[in-house]
Parts: sequence; C-alpha cells; structure tokens
Amino acid sequence: MTEPAISIAGLHKHYGDLHAVDGIDLEIPRGEVFALLGPNGAGKSTTVEILEGFRKRTAGDVSVLGSDPQHAPRHWRTRVGVMLQGTSEHGALTAAESLRYAASLYPDPRDVDETLEAVGLTEKAGAKPATLSGGQRRRLDVALAVIGRPELVFLDEPTTGFDPEARRQFWTLIDGLRGDGTTILLTTHYLDEADHLADRIGIIAAGRMVALDTPAGLRSRASAARVTWTEGGTRHVEETATPTALLRDLLARHDGEITGLEVVHPSLEDVYLQLIDHAANGTPETEEASA
Repeated sequence: MTEPAISIAGLHKHYGDLHAVDGIDLEIPRGEVFALLGPNGAGKSTTVEILEGFRKRTAGDVSVLGSDPQHAPRHWRTRVGVMLQGTSEHGALTAAESLRYAASLYPDPRDVDETLEAVGLTEKAGAKPATLSGGQRRRLDVALAVIGRPELVFLDEPTTGFDPEARRQFWTLIDGLRGDGTTILLTTHYLDEADHLADRIGIIAAGRMVALDTPAGLRSRASAARVTWTEGGTRHVEETATPTALLRDLLARHDGEITGLEVVHPSLEDVYLQLIDHAANGTPETEEASA
C-alpha cells in the first residue's frame, strides 16, 4: 500500500485561548517507527489522543489507516493497538488472563505466552496487576497494545519505570514489530530510546512541530564539536565546527601523544534541548528538515 498510515494536515486543538495543538502537518508511511518528542505540555499527548480517536480536534484533516479516527468504524479498532500513559493497579484478571481476553477481541492475535515472554512477564503470568511493580504494569500495557497484531501501534511513554534490562527487552520487541511491517508511533522522554528505535523523529513545542528528521539528520544540525586536551599542565576546551582541522594543528605541534585528547560530537539530546530552547524564546530554527 502506498497510502500513509497516518496523514495530518493543519491539525488544531484549542481549549478557549489555549492552543494545545497549533497547526501540525505530518505524514507517517506504513512500516515506520516514528518518535514524537516534546516537553510536558507541548501537545504531543493531545495529538496522539486525536489520532487514536479519543479526543476531538478543533480543525484540520486526519487520516489513520485510511479512516478519520473521530468517525472510524468498529473494525478500525481491531487494526490499531493503543498503550495509554496511565496504568491501573486494580483488576480481577491475571496478566495471562488479561491478554487472553484481549486476544479474543482480534481476528489474528499474537500467541499469549510468546507475548508475555517478549515483554519479560513470563514469571508473572499468574499475577494480578495489584501485585506487579510499576515497571511490570507498563510491560503488561505494552503486551495488551500489541496482542492483537495491529497494523499500527500507539505507545505513550512505554518504558517509564523500566529498569535498563527491561528497556532493552522492549527495544527488541519493537525491532521485531518493525520486522513484521507494523507502524509504530511512540512518545518518550528518553532521547537514547528515540535515537535507537525511530526511523524519524518529530519534535513538538508549544503545539507546533519545530523539527522533523531522522535521528542522524537531527544530530547533524549541531555543527560544533567539543575538543578537549591537556597541554603544558592546563586543560583546554574548544568548540569548533571543524574538529579535523583543529586536530591537525594539535598534531603538528606535538611530537607524541596528546594528553587527555577527547572529541565529543553533539548528541541528540543536545540538539533536542537547543530546539526546545529556540522555540521557548521565539527563535525557531532557520533550516527545518521535513523528510
């Protein structure tokens, strides 16, 4: 199919004078892992809830798997997996029972035991939500979102509360879904997670899309690298857009090794913070990619 999984044009959501979403345009092709980033209150959760069909928009055109989520038919829900931010500690069903019930609602669900293993909950299959830790409940939420083998999955801050090992297991699960051709839209506050998982990243600030690019494309926006070295007993730090030229000069005046030499290129987090700062101060990027 050539039709995008998600298509947004001129999306607005207003609450009186508050413009929570202020004119977003976006297309996400099928099979892409897309990360939507932004500070709290930026409008990313509102945008996702509109795409999920849980919130009405003020204006704009939205298509998700070929349907307007605000008026989508019931069958549309079987094609979409949703993981919400909030979790519930209460429930009469065990983790395995919850997944079996959810699986019964879909025409071609994943295997329950395999899904439990994929999210690291095999040993907690017989446990009820009240006995699970916060991180384990988030894993169950992920499992419930993907059990129906959906074409499109919305994951809202999926690894909040995960320990490092659980986060890596989740990344493996996402890589597996990507291999199956599943489209994934996730929000996260972990920049390394977005960098590792996403084909493209959109950054929202004050209800507007301030950047849209691949992780590598975003990192390339920060031109300065930080070069540090020790010379004559003094530690030197210099930021430069031409680190190779600086290293050439350093090597020319040193006969041997350069003590404490380090070259650090800007991370995705550095670029993200710079973009958010520009948006907060009304100085948008002069060159916004729209891959």
